Amino acid sequence: MKTLRNLIGGDWVSPSAADYLDLTNPATGEPLGKVPLSGAREVDAAVAAAQAAFLKWREVPPVVRARYLFKLKYLMEQRFEELAETVTREHGKTLDEARGSVRRGIENVEHACGIPALMMGQTLEDVASGIDCEYVRQPMGVFAAVTPFNFPAMVPCWFWPYAIATGNTFVLKPSEQVPFSSTRIFELAQEAGIPPGVLNMVHGAKDAVNALLAHPGITGISFVGSSPVAKYVYQEGAKHGKRVQALGGAKNHVIVMPDADMDRAVANISESLFGCAGQRCLAGSVVVAAGKAYDPLREKLLDAAKSLRLGYGLEPGVTMGPVISAKHKERVLSYVEAGRKDGATLLLDGRATKVEKHPRGHFVGPTVFDGVQPDMTIGKEEIFGPVASVSHVSNLDEGIEMVRASGFANATSIFTQSGKAAREFRYRVGVSMIGVNIGVAAPMAFFPFGGTKGSFFGDLKAHGHDSIEFYTDKKVVISRW
Repeated sequence: MKTLRNLIGGDWVSPSAADYLDLTNPATGEPLGKVPLSGAREVDAAVAAAQAAFLKWREVPPVVRARYLFKLKYLMEQRFEELAETVTREHGKTLDEARGSVRRGIENVEHACGIPALMMGQTLEDVASGIDCEYVRQPMGVFAAVTPFNFPAMVPCWFWPYAIATGNTFVLKPSEQVPFSSTRIFELAQEAGIPPGVLNMVHGAKDAVNALLAHPGITGISFVGSSPVAKYVYQEGAKHGKRVQALGGAKNHVIVMPDADMDRAVANISESLFGCAGQRCLAGSVVVAAGKAYDPLREKLLDAAKSLRLGYGLEPGVTMGPVISAKHKERVLSYVEAGRKDGATLLLDGRATKVEKHPRGHFVGPTVFDGVQPDMTIGKEEIFGPVASVSHVSNLDEGIEMVRASGFANATSIFTQSGKAAREFRYRVGVSMIGVNIGVAAPMAFFPFGGTKGSFFGDLKAHGHDSIEFYTDKKVVISRW
């Protein structure tokens, strides 16, 4: 059992007055520790520390700032298995899934190491006779991020490495449900020598978020979570004059054409649907079978779902873990009941699934619906659990229209051997992250991550070059001598 503390100005401090949330392993029910639910006072202290550190940190040459990140990357590689096991214990995903997410987090630290090149400006001589013009990128101050429970090591790394590499300082509020991974990574950041106050962490829930949104000392804020909260963060942050990037929810469609390599497609689609127990914004949700793909796809998908083995992710042979909490389990189960009431056919019911070894775990078995229509609750709302919906369309045009009709536009995929179909799909589908024979269309760290429509609120997306734009101001200098 560990009682967590906030990182403020280089010191790990306990809140002066705060409630604490008891945390347990979602697979086993084993107590993990307590996390403070801090409020405005702790946020104010963290921002003050970050503001004080900014004045010196922004003067550190970018190449030197990058060296701190090189050291941090080395330490994260050394502690790779420890970090992955921490993710599994606090979140519940399998160890292989945790390893993959830690790897993606490290890749963002690695990409931020290139800041001397990424942060370069531009110059043009003689914009007029004897007059030169240039712009340079400059850091802006204190940034913050509010991150979700589903990827406790990876998602925070979408933000703070780029923020501090560009010369800003940072306050992170990780999900209060999974605070251990970020805590360990920030301990490694201290070991790497990153100066006090450059990185700060405040644990908490809604009160801490609202304090960050309203604080006049914060220049910009990033968020990942559900769409209603993303919209709220975007509106509140903008109202207080901040830059905001708010990544919301998803209802990702996967279209399967009759010419697809069906065995390979189903293997990829099954992992997309049920990996991380469906708790990721890039998870497939609605599988759209076009034409004659319907019968073989449905049967193979059902077989794949039945073959999954539920359990604790640190145990060998486990291929799917629990959902994050008892409350979230009830939410997922309510969607299964809604699907039944709306008239969808329940081909595989995971509601009664038990793991005998771990009776206190929050397990929901893989669940498959057939005959799902776009106007059904399970056809249009984000479930964030291991619930798959199968729909049937006549052709690619109908499939594209189904995708375009959704209120979300985060990710989508097509499985086909036709270059023509793939190009038509990517050209017309209107979704920001697209997979072609890829189940999870997750961009690497050097490409932007984010959706559109109800899946994203803001202008500049996460990681990639968008991060450099988000965390810097382009200062233009026009000179004549």
